Amino acid sequence: MSRPAATAAARSRFSYRADTLQQQARDVLSHAKAGGASACEVDVTDGFGQSVTVRRGDIETIEYNRDKAIAVAVYLGQRKGQASTSDFSPAALRETVDAALNIARYTAADPCAGLPDPELLAIGTEALPDLDLYHPWLLSVEASVELARRCEHAAFAVSPQLSNSEGATLSTQEGQFVSANSLGFMGGYPTSRHYLSCSMIAGKNEGMQRDDWYTVARDPRAIGSPELIGEQAAKRALSRLGARKIKTCKVPVLFEAPLAASLIGHFVHAVSGGSLYRKTSFLVDSLGKRVFSEKLQINERPHLAGGLASGYFDSDGVATHDRELVVDGRLQGYFLSAYTARKLGMQTTGNAGGCHNLIVRPGKRDFSGLLKKMGRGLLVTELLGHGVNYVTGDYSRGAAGYWIEGGEIAHPVEEITIAGNLRDMFRNIAAVGNDVLVRGSKQVGSLLIEQMKVAGE
Repeated sequence: MSRPAATAAARSRFSYRADTLQQQARDVLSHAKAGGASACEVDVTDGFGQSVTVRRGDIETIEYNRDKAIAVAVYLGQRKGQASTSDFSPAALRETVDAALNIARYTAADPCAGLPDPELLAIGTEALPDLDLYHPWLLSVEASVELARRCEHAAFAVSPQLSNSEGATLSTQEGQFVSANSLGFMGGYPTSRHYLSCSMIAGKNEGMQRDDWYTVARDPRAIGSPELIGEQAAKRALSRLGARKIKTCKVPVLFEAPLAASLIGHFVHAVSGGSLYRKTSFLVDSLGKRVFSEKLQINERPHLAGGLASGYFDSDGVATHDRELVVDGRLQGYFLSAYTARKLGMQTTGNAGGCHNLIVRPGKRDFSGLLKKMGRGLLVTELLGHGVNYVTGDYSRGAAGYWIEGGEIAHPVEEITIAGNLRDMFRNIAAVGNDVLVRGSKQVGSLLIEQMKVAGE
């Protein structure tokens, strides 16, 4: 959707016009200056959404949300105070600014506190090409229910062994925001995010198994067929019937693409500013060093049209840029905000609020090719628990998936634990698949790790 078209659509659907949010941001900055603040930043948000869940053909839930908020941060020198409100009235804005100022007066000075350097701010983003982040889905409740029903019905139609359902859910969310600060930065735009999922149960009694499938996109046209999503959920649940334990062993482990993104998430956490300056990461002082297999190339692309993590600026208002983060396994950059960069004596990387479209360069093999390369080992399709120690890198998670023999799936596996150390796991990535599945800020195919401990019987 072009920027003019998106703007016109947003005006008719949100509670407030974009220029109204901009004026509220200006009013906050003005109140803060009048109250004695040396600097101020403000975020104004307005959004709404609808979510329906159908289970066994019946409507289980219908939810509608409409949210708005103003978050203010003021500085008295290097003392910072924060406050927020969901009341957009002029009196509430003044009271919120006053509350933030009162907090700042009693807060200890922090030499790293303050706004970003002015030359780093994303000034003039309105002149840049539209990032195509807003596609409203004009669905009535009845139409949403029908799509969810089609999804679940298609799942049940796959096999009579589908004994139950955890439901099919369709969610549509739209939002707009304005961020501004006292250095002259102001920016914002409307966004959308749509989601369709289905979760099915196969088998009966002690032998029941569940699995799901979902897609998420800015543009509803990219969601795909409800029937295909339901069928995929059903086939995944059916394929897990007859799951068994395996003997404890050390074997190659293949992380299916949706789970491979979680490994990249662990990397992001470990090289983010908060973990680094607190020295609570196993990758402290890793800049320029090899942290991954030489096969790994990771890029950050903040300006991808329609990207789920695209943006011309971060939550500090700092301009974002394309980056080559990992080259031949070597780390070329951290994820830093203005504050964490100062704590480390470095410059912000434009990552206040998180990463922007991390892309792991795909390899030549598809999913079947990865199984053949592995030969014998474990394919992981579900992870349980949160056994990650970021200080040491130790990794231990409950898991389920499939045992692989001769490059083919032999049988489903359950009630196992996989363990290793993230430092070793990253360095021992043997292959990256080209089966990339885009569901968030990290885009990566399946990852094959040379060896991990699998604890079973």
